[in-house]
Amino acid sequence: MITDIAAIDPNSCYSYADYLQWTFEEQLELIKGKIFKMSPAPNRRHQQISGELAKQIAVYLHKSNCKIYHAPFDVRLPDKKKSSPDNQIFTVVQPDICIICDPAKLDERGCLGAPDFIIEIVSPATIKKDLNEKYRLYEESGVREYWIVQPNDQTVTVFTLSEAGQYQLRKIYSASEEVPVNIFPGFF
Repeated sequence: MITDIAAIDPNSCYSYADYLQWTFEEQLELIKGKIFKMSPAPNRRHQQISGELAKQIAVYLHKSNCKIYHAPFDVRLPDKKKSSPDNQIFTVVQPDICIICDPAKLDERGCLGAPDFIIEIVSPATIKKDLNEKYRLYEESGVREYWIVQPNDQTVTVFTLSEAGQYQLRKIYSASEEVPVNIFPGFF
């Protein structure tokens, strides 16, 4: 077990097997083998937004096979072309909210494979990562719908995955608009 983050070389490439050996106070994510520190505990507004979204979605999903999870919850995204032993998984993220409809993707450690729907609630410290690295990562991994919630702007940017496997901007919603979940028809 490694307990001091200073013992980790930030320029090295790490796998999920490495990640499992770390017991740091800081929360980390791995994106393509690179370490990204997560923000400290979310602020009250972030938690309020996350809780309200999770509550509304959970009510809708009540009678479905889909399950909702919120951070901290490990989502392991293996390379689609390779098998997925722990030492071959180089991406582990903890989305603010994710929905998984395939129970075969769930295990005791979290989710193995792309969730169907991910919501990231950005902060000034995470906006670049959420709009760039995570956008590309979720698109490549096959996350069907991705929302970026910006509390300061009071907007929700909605992307859906096309049949060609590329995100398309559905719309940027303001706080006064109802935001539909496109992968669940009839859900607002």
